[in-house]
Amino acid sequence: MILKSVEMQGFKSFADKIYLDFNSGITAIVGPNGSGKSNISDAIRWVMGEQSIKSLRGSKMEDVIFAGTESRKALGFAEVTLHLNNQDNIFDIEFPEVSVTRRLYRSGESEYYINKTLCRLKDVHELFMDTGLGRDGYSMVGQGQIDSILSTKSEDRRQIFEEASGISKYKYRKIEAERKLSHTNDNICRVNDILSELTKQLEPLKRQSEKAKKFLVLRDEMKELEINVSVVNIDNKRAALTKLKEDIDIYSSQIKNLENELSEIDQRISDMFK
Repeated sequence: MILKSVEMQGFKSFADKIYLDFNSGITAIVGPNGSGKSNISDAIRWVMGEQSIKSLRGSKMEDVIFAGTESRKALGFAEVTLHLNNQDNIFDIEFPEVSVTRRLYRSGESEYYINKTLCRLKDVHELFMDTGLGRDGYSMVGQGQIDSILSTKSEDRRQIFEEASGISKYKYRKIEAERKLSHTNDNICRVNDILSELTKQLEPLKRQSEKAKKFLVLRDEMKELEINVSVVNIDNKRAALTKLKEDIDIYSSQIKNLENELSEIDQRISDMFK
C-alpha cells in the first residue's frame, strides 16, 4: 500500500485546490515556519476519520475550514481526498486504487466518500482498521508523541501493538457482535414479556370471543324468527283479504238478486194498475 497523492481544498491554510504527489521512496516536505507543512499531516489525519480537534490543533471542527484573510474571504467548506495504491490488497476492497474523501461544511454537516461513493464515518474507520493508517494507528507520529507512547500504561501500549498486529479489527468485530447479541437478547426478553402478557389476556379474549359468537348466532336466529313472523303475518293478512273479497263477491251477488226481485215486484205492481 502506497500513499499516491493528496487533494485539498479549503483545508486550513490551503484555500485553493492543490494536488500533492507522493512518489515511491521517501518524500520530505520542507518550508519555513507557518508555510503549512503541519496542515498537510493534519489533512491526512482528518480525512482518515480523526474526530479529536485537539489532535488537529484547533478549538472546534470548523477551524479546519479556510477562515479567510484580509485579501480573501472565508470558504464555506473544506475537502480532502487521499489516493492510495491497493495493489497488495491491504484494503478489504476489490480495487487497485482506493480514494477516500471527507468534506465538512460550516453548517457542521460532514460527508464521507470511498471511491466517490457516499458512505459513513464508520465505513472509513473500518476501511483503515488494522492497516496502521486508521485514527488510532501510528503511521503518523507528531512531535512528542513517541515520548507519550513510551510513558503510557502497559494496557495502552498493548492496544498499540494490537493495532499494529491486526488484532484490533477482530476485537472490534467481537465487541460489535457482542453488542448486537446483547441487543438481540434484550429484544427477545421484550418479546417474551409481550408474549407472557398476551398469554394472560388470551383466556379472557377466548371467553369474549365465545360470547361474541353466541351473540351472532342468537342475532341471526332472531332475524330469522322476525322474518318468519313477518311471513306468517303477511300470509294471514293475505288470507283475510281473500276472505273479504269472497264475502264481497257473495254480498254483491245477493244484492244483485234482490235488485232483480225488486224489479220484478215493481213490474207486477205496474201491470196490476193497467
